[in-house]
Amino acid sequence: MVEDSMKGRPGDCQLTEDWLLRAQELVPLVLQKAMEVKVFPGRWKMIIYKTEQIPSRLSDLSSHPFFSKNALCKELLQAVSKTMEEVIELAEICVQDRYEGKLRMQNDLDSLSGKLDLNLRDCSHLIKTGVLGEATLPVSVTGTSTEPESTDHKNVRELLARLQIGHLEAKHRALESLVEVMNEDEKTFLAVLGRNNISALIQLLAATSPCIREKAAMAICSIVESQSYDNWLISEGVLPPLIRLVESGSALCKEKAAMSLQRLSTSAETAREIVGHGGAQPLLEICQTSNSVLQAAAACTLKNMSTIPEVRQSLAEEGIVPIMINLLGNGILLESKDYAAECLKNLTAGSENLRNNVISEGGIQSLLVFIDGTHAKESAIEALRNLVSLVPTEVITSLGVLPCLLRVLRGGSLGAQQAAASAICVISSSPEMKKILGEAGFIPPLIKMLEAKSNSVREVAAQAIASLMTLSQNSNEVKKDENSVPNLVTLLDSSPHNTAKKYAVACLVNLALSKKCKKLMISHGAIGYLKKLVEMEVPSAKKLLERLERGNLSIFSWN
Repeated sequence: MVEDSMKGRPGDCQLTEDWLLRAQELVPLVLQKAMEVKVFPGRWKMIIYKTEQIPSRLSDLSSHPFFSKNALCKELLQAVSKTMEEVIELAEICVQDRYEGKLRMQNDLDSLSGKLDLNLRDCSHLIKTGVLGEATLPVSVTGTSTEPESTDHKNVRELLARLQIGHLEAKHRALESLVEVMNEDEKTFLAVLGRNNISALIQLLAATSPCIREKAAMAICSIVESQSYDNWLISEGVLPPLIRLVESGSALCKEKAAMSLQRLSTSAETAREIVGHGGAQPLLEICQTSNSVLQAAAACTLKNMSTIPEVRQSLAEEGIVPIMINLLGNGILLESKDYAAECLKNLTAGSENLRNNVISEGGIQSLLVFIDGTHAKESAIEALRNLVSLVPTEVITSLGVLPCLLRVLRGGSLGAQQAAASAICVISSSPEMKKILGEAGFIPPLIKMLEAKSNSVREVAAQAIASLMTLSQNSNEVKKDENSVPNLVTLLDSSPHNTAKKYAVACLVNLALSKKCKKLMISHGAIGYLKKLVEMEVPSAKKLLERLERGNLSIFSWN
């Protein structure tokens, strides 16, 4: 008998094979006793059905090559044996009609049925998901090393495996130990992490215990920050529970969940899924809280979501515009304000309705205050550029847009200068605005920008100058600047990387009406450049070349 084989051995010292034998011999006793019960027939029928599946699961388990070497197998067999003993006990109570209350016994039988489900599921987990091998094998089996696995790796593997089997309390204890390991040696934790472990951690994000949810959120956040398991996290369904934690979790859960969403949302597809799972509203609510870390993480996630054109209208309907405008002025961290500016830039990039929405909410005024009071990142200037095309000239001048842009051109970062020059291209469509811009002193800093190393900066500066020069008095201003012709001639380079050449030609065609400017162009080698541009069919290149060649032999006077 199994009792004889286990006689004299303390429980912890009994062999795995002994517990297997005990469980196997208990099953027929269980079935015999269960079939004698006449009360609660539906519940006992289900218990019998589940018990009948136990032998095949035990057979599968015992046939695994690492069966006897794994502590998890032994613990599972102990759990199965305990469940079988409980079935026998309840069966005897029912047969003898000794139970205290019908409802209580029904609850006890339901609980017993749940334990059988857990036993069956854990047996399948150990076999089918590879937990049994993961918690036992050296690293060489998993293909990451040819050396035997370290004790640390084995311990972490076993803790991770315990997340997938056993009752909730056991999983909780394993999670607590894992969090301690992660704090001490995150590298080891990540080195042995598997897809099944990630799935188990995700399930614990919805645990009933707030403490466990917090520890699971901490673990998931660490995994996200490693940037190695994004595909597994998304495919295993991490987004919905993270969003729920942002919405109604504890302060720590909110923080870790928001930080996880921030990192994951750098993928456009994932950002789109966050919107689809209803993530926008809780993130917007966080932007209005006084927690600086939470606010920055939420604002960054929303900024990432706003890069996707098809979700921008949905975000607007959730109320993102006034919240981002408010954040621009009242964000706790400058980082949050920067994210708000980028978000407004994205939202106003393609939709006239959204641009009007931002304007009506006071977006231009808020952007101007932000630009004047900070390091004027290009995202804020770009957002301003997107808006000014819909604003009348008198409003642009009354709000102080032009002095703001001029300050950026004269002293902002190169990216901010480029965005400001782009804004000038947008607003300089009317003769009235061209005149105002010329008189306000925009031309000299634009000419200076032609010397930038960045091709895109040179291009937008040349485009802005070409636009302003369609007004004669601005043309005269360009002539007065001694660097204008040399800088523009340099931009006649035929290199395919030089995208400013067509605008440089447009400017020089206008300047070539002056003999002085023609002589300067020729002396700086414009004719050689232009011959190549004519072959490339650059607009107006042939016209400019003809003007220069006609005067090449007889330029004696200065205009």
